[in-house]
Amino acid sequence: MKVKDYKDLKVWQKGIEIADTIYTVTAEFPKSEQYGLAGQMRRASVSIPSNIAEGFARQHSKEYKQFLRIALGGCAELDTQLVISCRRNYITDKEFEDLAEDINHESRMLMSLINKI
Repeated sequence: MKVKDYKDLKVWQKGIEIADTIYTVTAEFPKSEQYGLAGQMRRASVSIPSNIAEGFARQHSKEYKQFLRIALGGCAELDTQLVISCRRNYITDKEFEDLAEDINHESRMLMSLINKI
């Protein structure tokens, strides 16, 4: 069965969940970080499902794969920012572990999709 809409993709849905969680977690960051690290994390998290959607809409395999690779880069960027957040004690160890697993899962799904195209 061919996917007709990017919103049907599990990888896009997971990306939306990650972005939603990042917005919730970063709301608790210190005020001094709201335009710094928190803003960077929000942009990185939003870029993941956004690039999946844009690539899907291009309807060309080569372009689609390129946007999926960009989304994969967004996962690495967000994971790095997550480590910094944990080291600065802006997030709990549990939040770190849960989000790191979500990002890892998203990255694996992206790689799988890239390899299938």
